[in-house]
Amino acid sequence: MTPVSEQVASTPASVDQIAASAGDPIARQFMSVRQQTERLCDPLTAEDMMVQSCAEASPAKWHIAHTTWFYETFILSQFSPDYRPFNADFVWLFNSYYNSVSEHPEKKLRASFSRPSLEAIFDYRRYVDSAVLKLLTHGGTDTEEVRSRVVLGVNHEQQHQELLITDIKHAFWTNPLHPVYAEGELRTGREDAAPIRWHGFEGGLRKIGFGGEGFSFDNERPRHQEYVEPFEMASRLTTCSEYFEFMQSGGYERSELWLSEGWDTVQAQGWRAPLYWRLDSNADEWSIFTLRGNVPLNEMRNTPVCHVSYFEADAFARWAGKTLPTEAEWETAAANVPAIGNLLESSAWHPLAAKPAIADEGTGDLCNQADTSQLFGDVWEWTRSPYVGYPRFAPLPGALGEYNGKFMCNQIVLRGGSVVTPASHIRATYRNFFSAATRWQFSGIRLTKTLSPAQR
Repeated sequence: MTPVSEQVASTPASVDQIAASAGDPIARQFMSVRQQTERLCDPLTAEDMMVQSCAEASPAKWHIAHTTWFYETFILSQFSPDYRPFNADFVWLFNSYYNSVSEHPEKKLRASFSRPSLEAIFDYRRYVDSAVLKLLTHGGTDTEEVRSRVVLGVNHEQQHQELLITDIKHAFWTNPLHPVYAEGELRTGREDAAPIRWHGFEGGLRKIGFGGEGFSFDNERPRHQEYVEPFEMASRLTTCSEYFEFMQSGGYERSELWLSEGWDTVQAQGWRAPLYWRLDSNADEWSIFTLRGNVPLNEMRNTPVCHVSYFEADAFARWAGKTLPTEAEWETAAANVPAIGNLLESSAWHPLAAKPAIADEGTGDLCNQADTSQLFGDVWEWTRSPYVGYPRFAPLPGALGEYNGKFMCNQIVLRGGSVVTPASHIRATYRNFFSAATRWQFSGIRLTKTLSPAQR
C-alpha cells in the first residue's frame, strides 16, 4: 500500500461548492446521505469501527470507505477527465465483489485493515465528495449518466447505512460488556397487542414490479403481470409473545415443522430462540439485546419478533397452520399503502408494537388503524419466494450489472424495510434478499393463508 504520507492531499468540499450545488436536488440528496452516514458513526469509537463479528458483517470503517469507493469507481474515474484517484490501492482494497473492476481481499479479512487509518478514510470521503460536487456543478462527459449514477450511489450508500447499524449491533452483542449504541429507554409498547385480523385479497392477474417515475434498482424491473390466488394477510406482524408460544410448544425440537436444511441448521447451530434472545439460567427469564441494551422479554412481548431466519419464519408459519406470503402477495397488499412506518428516521432503534386497537365509530368493533399495519419499517418480512429475475429482467450494463443479478441463486426475498432502513429508500416494489439461514438482519414474520375454493 502507498504510505499515507504519499497519498494525495484531501480537498474537503468547500463552502462555495456546497452553496453552488444547493439548488441542485441531486447534489442536496448526495450531501444529505453522505452526512447521515457519518452521523450514524457518531456514537462509535475508532475501535468500534474496526470490529467484524460475523461472516455476514463488515466493519463500520469499511462501510465508510466502500461507499466512497463506489462514487470514485463508477462516476469520477469514468466521467471526470481531470480526476486523480485519492490512492491507487483503494481501487482494489475497498472493492466488495465487482470482479470485472479488480481483484479484492476476502471479505473475512476486512477487520484486519488497521491501515489506512480512520483519519485517512475520512480524508478520502472529503476528497471524493468535493470531486462529485464539482462534477455535478460543472458537468462532465455525460451529464445525464453522471446524475443517474450519483442517484444509484446514494441508494447504494443508504443500503450500507442499514448494514452499518445491523453490523454494529452484532458487534456490540458479541462484546461481553454489551455496549449501548443509543442511550434512552426503548419504546416497547406495553399495551396488549390487537388481535390479528385477516384482510382478504381477491385472486387474479396483478401488476408486479416498478413501473413509475423515479429511482429503482434493476431487480425491481420490468413491471409485469403475475397471477395471484385469493389469499388473506395478517393485519400485523408476529409478536415476540406469539413466537415464544412456538418455542414453549417445542417448536425447535419438532423436526416435522422444519425444512430439511432448516432442521440440519438448527441442530448444527444449536438454535433454541431468535438471535439476541438470552435466557438467564439463574432467574429463568429471557431478555433481548437491542441497540439500547438488554430488555426483559416481558417488556418486549408485543413488539414484532425479529432476527429470525427464513427457516424459523417458515417453521413458525407451519406451526401456526398458516404460510408466509409470496412476494407477489406481499406487493399486492402493499401497493396502495403509504411507505411510512418505524424507519431509521424515527430513531427507535428497534421494532415497535403495532398501534393498539381502536373502536370503529360505526360498528363499535375493535380494529387496527389500517387493514394491514407495519407493512413498512420495523422488520424485513420474509416471503416464501426465491430471489430470481423477473420475466425479461436485464441487469445494468458493464460492472454495475454485478450489483444484483449475480446473486439470483439460493436467496429468499424479503419485503418492506426495517427500523434501520432510511425512509426515502423504501417502496412497495423494493426487493431485499438473503440466504435462508440469515439471522443478523432485522427480519421478521407476517402470516398469510390461502383460501380454499369453498372460502373464495
